[in-house]
Amino acid sequence: MKKKLSELEATAICGNDISSSCLYVSALAIVYAGQYAWISLLMVAAVLFLFRKIYGEVVGALPLNGGAYNALLNTTKKSTASIAASLTVLSYMATAVISASEAVKYAHSIFSAIPVVPVTIGVLLIFMGLVILGIGESSKVAIFIFLFHLLSLTVLSSFCIYSFFQLGSEVLLTNFKAPLDGNVGMALFFGFSAAMLGISGFESSANYVEEQRKGVFPKTLRNMWIVVSVFNPLIAFLALAIIPMGSIDGNQDALLSFLGQTSGGEWLSFWISIDAALVLSGAVLTSFVGVGGLMERMALDRILPRFLLKKNSKGSSYMIYSLFFVLCVSVLMVTQGDLAKLAGVYTIAFLSVMVLFGIGNLLLKINRKRLPRPERASWAAVILAVCAVVAAIIGNVILNPSYLAIFIEYLIPTLFVVFFMLYNKYLLRTLLKLIEYISPRGNKILAYINGKAKRKLVQVVGQEFVFFTNHDNVETLNRAMLYIKANEPTRKLKIVSVLDEGDILPPKLKSDIEVLDRAYPEIHIEFIEEPGEFGPEKIKELSKRWGIPVNFMFIGSPGDKFPYKIQELGEVRLII
Repeated sequence: MKKKLSELEATAICGNDISSSCLYVSALAIVYAGQYAWISLLMVAAVLFLFRKIYGEVVGALPLNGGAYNALLNTTKKSTASIAASLTVLSYMATAVISASEAVKYAHSIFSAIPVVPVTIGVLLIFMGLVILGIGESSKVAIFIFLFHLLSLTVLSSFCIYSFFQLGSEVLLTNFKAPLDGNVGMALFFGFSAAMLGISGFESSANYVEEQRKGVFPKTLRNMWIVVSVFNPLIAFLALAIIPMGSIDGNQDALLSFLGQTSGGEWLSFWISIDAALVLSGAVLTSFVGVGGLMERMALDRILPRFLLKKNSKGSSYMIYSLFFVLCVSVLMVTQGDLAKLAGVYTIAFLSVMVLFGIGNLLLKINRKRLPRPERASWAAVILAVCAVVAAIIGNVILNPSYLAIFIEYLIPTLFVVFFMLYNKYLLRTLLKLIEYISPRGNKILAYINGKAKRKLVQVVGQEFVFFTNHDNVETLNRAMLYIKANEPTRKLKIVSVLDEGDILPPKLKSDIEVLDRAYPEIHIEFIEEPGEFGPEKIKELSKRWGIPVNFMFIGSPGDKFPYKIQELGEVRLII
């Protein structure tokens, strides 16, 4: 068995991303909310507190890698889940490129001889190598960066507090009397919208939950919330307490370094610049780890090509990490590290993922009522949290209308690739009909394409699926058939009833399945009575015996009396 991540290791990986937000989010909030920036950041902390339970409920019920994709895959259509997956991948790409580029720019401010773009590629390459070596190895690097960053923020805050007591309250009072552009309500709204970027990374822990030890996931949410709730508002307040408003605006790009110089001198400014370069590099690691768990799930579910599932001796999906590295480098080369273009993708994609996760929670409550979960978020809390994030998206689009256009430019090709895989059965059939219509006899090239397309189509529709049931409810069986027909391109389905010693097959089950077989002539249904006890071992046994991957096996939602947790069944999907 692979070594599971401890609380510190798991927190460090996602914590580097979310804790690096203080490098830019405090300045952003001050730009838009002025002297009320710290209140905007406390509002963000309140929304994040609501998301702790939202994530806790969904991942507690479905503790599988994939984040918002996994939540929607098990509660609604596969196509809807694919949109969430595409947005998450986009968010990770933008995060990795922004973080690597900004880390190198901080280093460049110290050592001007450093070439930004080549070294940014080098940073991406280093962290790709780390995750290929194994998540356990990369977590050691993440821990060092995370603890050093927390120490740096603590030292910086201490010097700022000391400086405030030395200077007195004159600067703070002057800043609080500064005029606002608009009223207080609008200032708080736009400050909140900009500051919501400060919770990027909170969603990452859900994307590698299977690599974490039991009970670690909710602790990572708590730890990230504490870091964001303490340092982001505190640093914004301290900046207002010791730096005049005009100077804050003029040093927006490196506010923390300027804070260090103001409160402690050049040495502290240098320390903070080094810390910034390190923790932003750590956020690159978060992107690689998060996208690894997500893209592996997508490949297992045939939303991405299956060659991405190849693993090395360490158990790492090196093809996924290599592809992600290539995508990040291509984005870097196209944008040349232009922060505005990348921020357009990053902002809307990340916030959209948060909205979709909230929607996944609501669907879980409606469609998977029976599924056990360790905690529950109230309906009011989920709706309030989702509305807050939607408001933040609207606020960011109003502040930066060009972001929406840039986001769409990147989203369309991403969705094209995903939906090509999702609907390749229909595309292959269309291609075959087109070749049949235009192909002259004897054209070797078209004949070769025709043969390849036919073999691929047979491979796609020939994949067999399994649905486990022990009930004779024809309505439930029909719902399962409708889901499979709408979401999976297959012509073969095994309906399996696992009967332990003394169990009796429901009297109407066979006749109901015969009715379904006639109702769905395009899908061949095979009914199997399997002796034994239904559980993880039986699922693995059948998967090996029939050559059907576990993630192509479906069940209905288990109740409270079900003896196993859903994660113990592997990648089995809930469809009822």
